[in-house]
Formats: sequence, C-alpha cells, structure tokens
Amino acid sequence: MNSKVISIYAADTSGVCSALYELGGMTVVHDASGCNSTYATHDEPRWYDRKSMIYISALTESDAVMGNDGKFICDVTKAAKELSPRFIALCGSPMPAMTGFDYSAAAEEIERETGLTTFYVDTNGTHSYLHGAEGAFLSLVKLFCHEKKKTQAGSVNIIGATPLDYSVNTSVSSIKKWLADNGFSVKSCLAMDSSLEEISSASEAAVSLVISSDGIASAEYLFDTYGVPYVVGVPVGKSFSKKLSYDLKRAVSEGVCINACTDKKLKNADIIVTGESVFAASLAAELGAKAVATVGVRNSQVLSAEDIFCEGEEKLERLFSQHETVIADPLFKPICRGSAFVPLPHVAFSGRCFLKDIPDLIDKDVSKILNL
Repeated sequence: MNSKVISIYAADTSGVCSALYELGGMTVVHDASGCNSTYATHDEPRWYDRKSMIYISALTESDAVMGNDGKFICDVTKAAKELSPRFIALCGSPMPAMTGFDYSAAAEEIERETGLTTFYVDTNGTHSYLHGAEGAFLSLVKLFCHEKKKTQAGSVNIIGATPLDYSVNTSVSSIKKWLADNGFSVKSCLAMDSSLEEISSASEAAVSLVISSDGIASAEYLFDTYGVPYVVGVPVGKSFSKKLSYDLKRAVSEGVCINACTDKKLKNADIIVTGESVFAASLAAELGAKAVATVGVRNSQVLSAEDIFCEGEEKLERLFSQHETVIADPLFKPICRGSAFVPLPHVAFSGRCFLKDIPDLIDKDVSKILNL
C-alpha cells in the first residue's frame, strides 16, 4: 500500500511466521540481529502465551557483502539438531534478496545435513503478510498432505486462519462451531488450533472453506491434486452464513468450487467495508454494501462487480469521502473525513493497538455489533 499518513500491512515474513507458528517446525528468517520482535511480538499475539521456534539468522554486513552462506547453513543445522523440530522453513528479508542469497540451495543442504523436511518460502520483506502466508500454506499441503485414501463425508478444511486476520479472539472457534451446527466436521485448520497430522490428512476432506486470500492457492492445489472442492467466504452475519452453508453443501454434491462473496444485492451502496479481500467482501455481502479491498485478491475470484481494489492512500481517501459510512481499521480514520467511521480492527494493519476491541462477527447480527 502506498501511504503517507496511514499504516502499512504486516510484511510477508510475518505471514510465514504466523502461518507456521503452531505446527512444531523451526522458522528461520534470514535477517539482521534484533529483528525477531518485528515478526514475532508486534504481529504475533500468540507469542505471549505459546512458544514457537522462530529465529533470526543475525545476518551481519560482512556476511552479506562477502556471501558467507555457509554460516547460515551451519547455524540452522546446529540449532535443528539441538531442538529437533518437525520441519525447517526458511524465509528472507530485503538484504539477502538484494545480495542474491540462494534459499533453494541452502534448504537442500540443510535437509541433507539434518534429515528434516526443509523448504523455503519466497519472501523479501516487501510484500504483504498474505504473500508469505500463502507460500507457507502451499508448502504445507504440497509437502505433508498424504495421498487420498477415502473422503470423509461432511468434513471441511478451514484454510487461511492466522491471528493476522482473525486475532486470538473466538472467531476461529466460532467458525468451527458454525460448521458443526450446519452438519460439518473440521478435518483441518490451516493453521490455528490444528496439528500437522490433521493438516496432513486435508486431502480426505469433502470440501475446503477459504477464509482469507492467503488460503486460495492451497485450496486450488487440493482441488487440482485430490479433487477437494472449495468455497471462498467467511460466515459473518446471519444471512451470509446461511448462504455459505448452502454453498458448501452444493460444492460437495456437485464437486464445484464457489466464490460465495460475488453473489450479493447492493442494498447499502453508501456503506463501504475496507480490508482484506475475502473478509471485506464477505461482510459487504452480508450488509449489501461495497467492499474496498486494500490487500489480498484484487479480481473477480473474490470481488463482485460492485467491489473495488484500492491500495493507494489518495484514491482511498477520495473513496471514503464519497460514501456515508466507512467500516475499517481505526488507523484508516485519519484519511476518513466527512463520513461516519465504524472501527473494525485488523491485526495485520494495526498490530496490537486495538486487540481487545476486535469483535467476533461469525454467524451474528453484525449490524447490531457494529452499531450500524
């Protein structure tokens, strides 16, 4: 996002760390010493009550300039032998990207030395968190999903769950409860409150529910490789949740993939919902409003004809001024003038600032909760 006044979204490296946080692997960010707090504490609320093996390589200027890749490989290998992680994930920051560090070769060497599954996620610190999380999720399903034995009837993969989009409030557990109330069981959840073993059996699910842009690539892989159809949408609000349940059942019975967000009636054109594409489009569909996606998928794969993708601050400020009500993270408020502003915090945008104010909108009366 091009910004002068407002914040920017968490970076791709943060997305990798968040996506893999709970799975028992070791995530190594190739970056300078002291940067761990950027990826862990600022963008990761689980850091305060749950341990995870997230490390920084402590890249020095001389190592970067001289191309001392052996030190990185040696340090990661030594740490892995001491800690015995389930896997090793490598990702990068701007400096090694500029010097041309070969992550693929490093991953191969580390895997050979440790005997552990080792992969790299192509990050350089300049993309949004969704890019990193997408790569991490895709690596998980490609490397750990087993060959399909038998489809478990009524089972669902939830794909795209990270605290960057869903905080650590009750939203993810509410999605699971909503699925159970509608006759489904959860096969796996990429990647909150789900084990690596559960994710390994994702190919046996009857359908996948994609709740963030970072889950679409993994869902497509499971569909192309194992025939698991997927539905894109978040069960926010009573009306849209009902529609989403119907779409999940249709996806199972017909074996088709469905974008639930594009089918909506524009009843409240003066209201815009700002944020990540899938969540914003889902909430907009519930309210009959417009979605203004500021990060994530920018095309008809998620957005309807009435929705807009906008990542420029000046254009976004003009859009806000043209509508009566703006629903967005509180840090968007400085560029919202003349419109009613409804705060809806998003961890990936405002970090821990408004963590306690994030509501659970799953299968609830969102108009009442948001005071619309």
